[in-house]
Amino acid sequence: MSTDNEWQLEQERVDEVTTQIRQAIEKLEKEVGSVRGEVVEMRKDFWDEVTINFSEADDVGETSTNLRQQSEVLSERERSHKNTFQALSKMNKLVSNPYFGRIDFIEEGSKEKESIYLGIASFLSEKEQDFLVYDWRAPISNLYYDGAPGHSSYDTPSGLIEGEITLKRQFTIRDADIKFMFDTGVTIGDQLLQAVLSRSSDATMKSIVATIQKEQNQIIRNDKSKYLIVQGAAGSGKTSAALQRVAYLLYKDREHLKADQMILFSPNPMFNSYVSTVLPELGEENMIQTTFQEYLERRIGREYQLEDPFVQLEYVLSQKDDPSYEARIQGIEFKSSPSFLTMITKYREMLAEKGMMFRPLRFLGKEVVSAEQIRIKFYEYDQSIRIANRLELLKDWLLKELSLFGKSELNAPWVDEQIQLLSKEDYHRAYQRLKRKQQGKKETFDDYDLEREILAKMVVSDRLKPLRKWVKAIRFVDTKKLYRAIFNDPEVLSFISSGVNLPAAWEEISRFTTDQLQAQELAYEDTTPFLYLKDSLLGFRIFTGIRHVIIDEAQDYSPFQLAFFKRIFPRAKITALGDFNQAIYAHSSVLQAASPLGEIFGTESTEVIRLTRSYRSTKEIVEFTKAMLPNGEEIVPFNREGELPAVHEFTQSGKMEEAIHHQLEQLISEGYESIAVICKTADQSKDVYERMSNKLSIPSKLVKKTTLGFDKGVQIIPAYLAKGVEFDAVIIYDGSKEMYAAESERKLFYTACTRAMHLLDIYSLGPVSPFIADVPSEKYKRSKELQSQ
Repeated sequence: MSTDNEWQLEQERVDEVTTQIRQAIEKLEKEVGSVRGEVVEMRKDFWDEVTINFSEADDVGETSTNLRQQSEVLSERERSHKNTFQALSKMNKLVSNPYFGRIDFIEEGSKEKESIYLGIASFLSEKEQDFLVYDWRAPISNLYYDGAPGHSSYDTPSGLIEGEITLKRQFTIRDADIKFMFDTGVTIGDQLLQAVLSRSSDATMKSIVATIQKEQNQIIRNDKSKYLIVQGAAGSGKTSAALQRVAYLLYKDREHLKADQMILFSPNPMFNSYVSTVLPELGEENMIQTTFQEYLERRIGREYQLEDPFVQLEYVLSQKDDPSYEARIQGIEFKSSPSFLTMITKYREMLAEKGMMFRPLRFLGKEVVSAEQIRIKFYEYDQSIRIANRLELLKDWLLKELSLFGKSELNAPWVDEQIQLLSKEDYHRAYQRLKRKQQGKKETFDDYDLEREILAKMVVSDRLKPLRKWVKAIRFVDTKKLYRAIFNDPEVLSFISSGVNLPAAWEEISRFTTDQLQAQELAYEDTTPFLYLKDSLLGFRIFTGIRHVIIDEAQDYSPFQLAFFKRIFPRAKITALGDFNQAIYAHSSVLQAASPLGEIFGTESTEVIRLTRSYRSTKEIVEFTKAMLPNGEEIVPFNREGELPAVHEFTQSGKMEEAIHHQLEQLISEGYESIAVICKTADQSKDVYERMSNKLSIPSKLVKKTTLGFDKGVQIIPAYLAKGVEFDAVIIYDGSKEMYAAESERKLFYTACTRAMHLLDIYSLGPVSPFIADVPSEKYKRSKELQSQ
């Protein structure tokens, strides 16, 4: 343990460093103001500085050069302003908390000890010769996360540096004042981690680089694997490690990698808001953030009404009495499976030889080119040519056919009718064309035949424009009919399902699918297969500019969906984060041992890292929740003690809600800042909100799938929307046998309970869920408040 004298010396260094940081801030503030002023003035005077002359060709070239030079100067000053502003932002973060760790390292072959201090950004001494603070992402900083006192080493671009760590020290500094300081060994000290984890949760995720653990550091600094799979227990720090990984990669490859070349797929829009502050806190711009559903809506949302995953899940959770329920579940599971992906792939191979379906080109009720003519022309092309390339050739042919058709329509009666309806602006356009036609002849508009010819061409061209656009978009391929054929054409099904075990309810699945397509609707389980088939034929819309993809809650993506990711991001490295114990959707998880991601991504390029230690919840909550799982013994709780979870059993809903209301008021008075009342479904959440919200002393919020922001206070939320976020206290609304009994609901219940950081209360209307009954009684407190009916 460090002595008082060492504490005083360290505080003196903090004072010295923060003084220099303040001086740097003053200097940067002047630079920011000065450059901002220059940029404003340059924008204001931009056109005054440019000489414009279009009278001669040489003058046009000179004007263009002048414009380009002025634009380049302005862009350079704007870049300078942005860089200076970013540097100022980092200094403002450092001034109150300049660093959090220290390593004393003696390099092999040297006798001099170097003291390395780590913070969220680098800071050089005034003469810019010595690092007073090293960025936590610098190669040498790896000693702090992975090293221990004794022999150690770290990688640099020029090779391995070996030596000895003689000291590893941690700090908590607030407002330039050391609050905690202690020396530690291999792991980041429990004292600091305890202090961090004991705090209240926030409306946004915080980045805690001071407490990155060794196993999390392996994720962050992994820059070799093409596909990195992180299987982590609830609260193990998967998401924060992934975001810190993004910050590390942006730092390491800063010359070649930008934030807009990285994309995060989140489970819902609210989660995007929750994680939106992590990268800015680390001094980096946010990457692109979206959901897979948003991507699907952009691609096919105009053609079909798309079901989203939450509507699908609501059906799975609440419509068990529906006569078609079992068939729907079988359909969801099969359409999400590698077997259905195999069928779609075989279907594409079949369509290269036969079976393509097209829409005819129609105009004003006339069939310009029939579907059969298009099909015959398609199969006349060499079959060694890819389908997508054949469709491009077909597009060119159809445009020529359309052009010939347009010429044949010039004298049609409908053209004269349209000419009579032309506006003055249309006549003016025709007049300009006539002038160009006459080329220096007497300018007149009294040549009736020429006038009508020009007007007729203009009318026909304008009316055919939507059809030309339709052809260019290759809308003549009837993807709807092609997808439907899988379910209503025995010949197609026989060919593509060879060797595949179809679900027992295939006929009912087929009826449901074709009915949906007829209504221009797609169930969630059909959206990716439909788009995959469409892109297999027309060509995948790939994103070559994206270098890294982060997929959070990867267990909720089907093998089919992840195969789709691989196709549309061919040059990207993919980091997939998930926990099979939180796989709440009906399709089988790709993180399940029986369906490894290696089958999709290729085992040679895939690395799997497992995180078994849970940091979010107290030891008591982790011990309680892991006992619900068949393989729960693998989860290791962090040693942070708290209260046992409490289970309260009632026979009357009014009494239960009265008790919940009393508990909420108690938690609010005790200073709990974020409290979740977690319900099973959206409908139940809405009912509870309407009954209880007006009774509370502070406003509560109903969280829906469209909710964009995550706030403090009381949140009433369906269990599936609480994934990925955490709360100081969690109240499970009705954790009864009636509500959670099916094995398929175990993981949903587990997910809901693991949102709690400090306190977990479960209220049950009637006998408790068997998932609780399976937990040893010493792991929770139980109270029965039986009331007469």
